[in-house]
Amino acid sequence: MKKLLASVLLMTLAPLAMAVEQLHLFIWNDYIAKQTVEDFEKSCNCKLVQGYFTSTEEMMAKLLAGASGYDVVVPTQNAVQALAKQGFLSALDKGKLANFKNSDPAFLKRSYDPANTFSVPYAFTTSLIGYNEQQLKKLGISPDNWSTIFDPKVLEKLRGKITVLDDADELFAAALKYLGYSVNDRDEKHLRQAQQVIIKAKPYWAAFNSSSYIKELAVGNIWVAHGYSSDMVQAKNDAKAAGRNFSIGYALPKQGAVLALDNMVIPKDSKNKALAHQFINFMLDGKNAAALTNEMGAGNPNRAAAKFINAEIKQQKAIFPDTATLTRLETIEATDARQRRLLSKLWTEIKIK
Repeated sequence: MKKLLASVLLMTLAPLAMAVEQLHLFIWNDYIAKQTVEDFEKSCNCKLVQGYFTSTEEMMAKLLAGASGYDVVVPTQNAVQALAKQGFLSALDKGKLANFKNSDPAFLKRSYDPANTFSVPYAFTTSLIGYNEQQLKKLGISPDNWSTIFDPKVLEKLRGKITVLDDADELFAAALKYLGYSVNDRDEKHLRQAQQVIIKAKPYWAAFNSSSYIKELAVGNIWVAHGYSSDMVQAKNDAKAAGRNFSIGYALPKQGAVLALDNMVIPKDSKNKALAHQFINFMLDGKNAAALTNEMGAGNPNRAAAKFINAEIKQQKAIFPDTATLTRLETIEATDARQRRLLSKLWTEIKIK
């Protein structure tokens, strides 16, 4: 009987002994280096559990609809502002973030969180055009122009070989820049003009795609993709690694584009705020921050990362814009309820046509 009781006790306690602490991260797809995940798990003897989103709208919808259990979320700047207004975020304890000093001041104290009460910069990307270099050269199309995805005369040569982001903010921003407006223009007349640009171009596109365009571009199924700079770097690397008979390039349209600054925040209902701070501090370490750029191609707002970033990547303006290029880039600002309703209405009309 004693042996039986001992066996039962061991069976009961074994799972508890094996259980490890978990950090739940809600982040964009393919937005953290695999080695970084492994290194963090070793450093804290924990398990990093990732949940993914493919657009700001998807992330906001899930969080505000009651999705919980996340310890760290990585939203873009306008979403930080919206989540803070909703009372969703927990104030950061800077005393637990020794590596906060590594953050580049140029990316701190932004209007969406003036005192960085809730957020710390994680990475930045530009929204641009990725393309099959051989196919566009053959067709005589210059990729550094939003006409590549919006002008029917150009699109006729690319019919069925283009995808655009399935994201209202991003696609309207691109259309607004194509028309010569700011990405934050909320004049209804201008938004409706942008809507018409999108509707006229839509028949030529293969799909609205925010999740698999890296693969589609890298294998040659599409020749042009509207997407994020970090994704285009991955597509370029994947095509090269696979030995494709074509190469992937990417270009910032001359009319200007979106600069997205992603941040690390802690939800108010996080069940493990101590581990959340540990993760944020870990990601602010120069080597760990650099890994995100070297492996994923993301721009880096961490000063301590600079000496660890590959020289070839540093020279690419689409990833690290120079002063002249920065003047053509804008960040998308948060919108009020009325503006969101209008944009949602215009977006729905686009999708059903």
